[in-house]
Amino acid sequence: MEDQSVKKVLFILHYPPPVHGAAMVGKYIRESQDINTTFKCDYINLGTSVSVDDIGKGGWSKVKRFFQILKETYRSLKNFRPNLVYITLTSTGIGFFKDALVVLLIRLFRIQMVYHFHNKGVSNKQNKWVYNLIYKFVFKKCKVILLAPPLYSDIQKYIPESKVYYCPNGVPEIRGFEIKEQKQNGKPQILFLSNLIESKGVQTLIDACKVLKDRSIDFSCVFIGGEGDISEGQFQSRVEELQLQNDIFYLGKKYGKDKDEAYRNADIFALPTHYDNECFPLVLLEAMQYGLPIVSTPEGAIAAIVEEGQSGFLVKQKNSEQLANRLEQLIASPTLRSEMGVKGRNFYLQEFTLKKFEDNLTGILKRIV
Repeated sequence: MEDQSVKKVLFILHYPPPVHGAAMVGKYIRESQDINTTFKCDYINLGTSVSVDDIGKGGWSKVKRFFQILKETYRSLKNFRPNLVYITLTSTGIGFFKDALVVLLIRLFRIQMVYHFHNKGVSNKQNKWVYNLIYKFVFKKCKVILLAPPLYSDIQKYIPESKVYYCPNGVPEIRGFEIKEQKQNGKPQILFLSNLIESKGVQTLIDACKVLKDRSIDFSCVFIGGEGDISEGQFQSRVEELQLQNDIFYLGKKYGKDKDEAYRNADIFALPTHYDNECFPLVLLEAMQYGLPIVSTPEGAIAAIVEEGQSGFLVKQKNSEQLANRLEQLIASPTLRSEMGVKGRNFYLQEFTLKKFEDNLTGILKRIV
């Protein structure tokens, strides 16, 4: 006989491929021993894209995949009969309208829902009547999980904060890692680890490197990630145009040991993002656990991750001069790099481990269900 005391949760979320922040969090949830022993779980992949460059685009294959999602959701609602449906809702665009139809299907079964947002943008669309109408429907009788309190303003028109829970992301801890001694020889290395997407600050960082070069500062800058709206060819053309081919290096995608080595070889981590939907980049948490000082922007909830002047610096978006100034400050001072790196790693260990995330999410779901 089925144990009625163990609550059932249907997780409708993203997991790789493609590899991006929300998909990685979905992977962590799906593989979490804590979550899967606390609840009886069923999982449906909400993704319709097969690559990062494919996100936000249409196509017949996506339509077919969407109907498959509806079919899988209906089957789970009917046969699995969850007590709670957890869904990683998209805030805007085609993805939002797709997700709203999934919400409509769930509503027909009168099952409690909680939305876990890994992006933002509701406040940018709320004055458009179509969005406003659907937002009112979607946010009715639900609970919401956000990554940090600064993100609440994005949805405050539709849901009181009493129905909102906060659960910062976490990433797996590297066992046995110790912050290395700073390099005594060689160029300080700046690391950018994200897909080649313009809004992630790729061009801003390249331009900042040009400023550093013009100031005769010795450095190297490594870009790691897949192609996005910037191709490898376009990237290399811009680097050559600025005569930075001896200073900037694109290494493509890196996983596992290769990615680990890239972090260990770096001295500074840079993510000058101006991505509108940026919330809580996992790469910043990864960089912190490797003891790297960070230079980023105050987009989304980044200010809740990077403590200004403590574990790194936050600069104005699209401001290559200010970015270059902060990078130069860190390049010039191994002591400052080390101090900021230690503070960032300690903050990671305190707040952003995967175990901390699993405990927080499990506790929230137990309270809701």
